[in-house]
Amino acid sequence: MRGRAMLRNVFTKAVWDQRRSFLAWAVAVGLVVAMYAAFYPSMNTPEMARSLEAFSPEVLRAMGMTDVSSPVGYLESSVFALVVPILVLVFAAGLGARTVAADEETGTLDLVLAHPVGRVALALERLAAALVGMLVFCAGVWLALVATNGPAELDLGAGDHAAMAVHLAMLGMTFTALGFAVGAVTGRRAPAVGAVAVVGVVAYACNTVVPMIEGMGWVRRASAFYYYAESSPLRGGVDLGHLGVLLAATLVLVGAGTVVFDRRDIAT
Repeated sequence: MRGRAMLRNVFTKAVWDQRRSFLAWAVAVGLVVAMYAAFYPSMNTPEMARSLEAFSPEVLRAMGMTDVSSPVGYLESSVFALVVPILVLVFAAGLGARTVAADEETGTLDLVLAHPVGRVALALERLAAALVGMLVFCAGVWLALVATNGPAELDLGAGDHAAMAVHLAMLGMTFTALGFAVGAVTGRRAPAVGAVAVVGVVAYACNTVVPMIEGMGWVRRASAFYYYAESSPLRGGVDLGHLGVLLAATLVLVGAGTVVFDRRDIAT
């Protein structure tokens, strides 16, 4: 009886089936963040500051290392500039690809749809489950930062860390929506994962490398990473405008993917 009830509730079943994966990712990313945060006291030295003087301001900006001597600058450069975004993109690619493409590729999607659930409801409820997973992932980041805040001498509040986690979650959901949309159109996991990887690399380059070319600074505003980190959530808190841009992109991708998925033939 319990299994049948959970099967009728797509959202609950999706969360239940992925609960171990969600928790494992949260623990793993939390350990990575805690490890990097613990190194801050050794980076906050005059010697490190002098070594960075050899690089031009443009290079330091591209590397996200403009102010590694402060807690905010260090976390933004060592944790939130590359390491954690890579992990969240990998996680998002898996979430997006599993939403509908995984079942269709294995030939089980038609069996799922044989139950009293429509295509749109299936897609949206599984995306809601993906959101739960992303929140659990980012909660792992937040807990790691709060736990190491004192020992690592970060001197930041729990609210500061929460603001960064919110921006990270929105970035992750934008790429989850991209993976879902491509998977909904193609019915295959590889294109969904590949799209997240390619767009992620291009978006990162547009936010870091391309602006180093004279006259190309405007390209940054076309990157999801710009709206994720440009407002420095650790310092300034949540930026509703930037989150709104990411949310709008997410909704467009979800809407487009859902419409196509609802209308096309399903592979069996």
